[in-house]
Amino acid sequence: MIRLYGFVDGTLRALHLAPMGEASGPEWDAVAWVDLLEPEPEEKSWVERVWGIEVPSRSEMRELEASSRCYQEADSLHLLTAFIASEPGPAHTIDVWFNLHRGRLFTVRPEKLPPFRLFRLRATSQPEEVREPIDIPLGIIEAEIDVLSDVLEAAYARLERVSRSVLTEGARDLEDLLEKLAAEEDLQGKTRLVLLDLRRSLTFLLRYVVGSTPRANVIKGALRDIESLTSHSGFVFEKVKFLMDATMGFINLEQNKIIKIFSIAAVVFLPPTLVASIYGMNFRVLPELEWLWGYPFALGLMVLSGIAPYWLFKRKGWL
Repeated sequence: MIRLYGFVDGTLRALHLAPMGEASGPEWDAVAWVDLLEPEPEEKSWVERVWGIEVPSRSEMRELEASSRCYQEADSLHLLTAFIASEPGPAHTIDVWFNLHRGRLFTVRPEKLPPFRLFRLRATSQPEEVREPIDIPLGIIEAEIDVLSDVLEAAYARLERVSRSVLTEGARDLEDLLEKLAAEEDLQGKTRLVLLDLRRSLTFLLRYVVGSTPRANVIKGALRDIESLTSHSGFVFEKVKFLMDATMGFINLEQNKIIKIFSIAAVVFLPPTLVASIYGMNFRVLPELEWLWGYPFALGLMVLSGIAPYWLFKRKGWL
């Protein structure tokens, strides 16, 4: 899907132009942002033919090394940065490609992302914040920082519920809690990865807009927000680690209790088994064999030998 945007009366608005055809005329000159969402091969070819740029595929974006994610050419500024998608399904990172080519911005993203919608809403309500194409990636990255802040707050709220469940004996499913904590640990790892990638992108953009004080201030403010979120993410990550260790500890305690029960049962039934083994021997001469009270005596001895170790363990406080 191709979406076209331009500045109309100083405000970034969607342009209702028909792509895939001829792109000539004053209305096409007003195009400031070409947004490709899950582009088809023919859509990529059309953009490359009309504006003379090379649009990378999703596999090509994944293969780029970290040192090649941000670079500048004579008439283009290339930026590849990671965004996080926590819904639906497990959290995962998505690479988004920005190319500022001859005063026009091109973006490629493999799926819908909340920061893009949030940025468009802000651009409509606060048009003074978006006046040139360079302001678009800055605004989208700022929106992503806000999304990451919400992700961390939601993660902390979920961890509080998990914490109460972990510490409430008798009302917890430790295996289920462990699965939830593993998902939270994975989310925090991806969040920190995205924060580091955004920091690298903003540092690169700061060098590009070094002569523009207002934009430089915006980038510096975003970098401070990233530093704050990185610290917050570290705190949440440590909480996840603590709860995971606590959960594993409780699982070990539950397993030890089970092993303890089996151990005590083995010790309690060992003396009666010994008594039964002795009087179950098939020797011709057995003193108690002809004794009238031999059978009740053997049963009583087995019961007494079983109760004695149980009483001893109870007195020692081992049960």
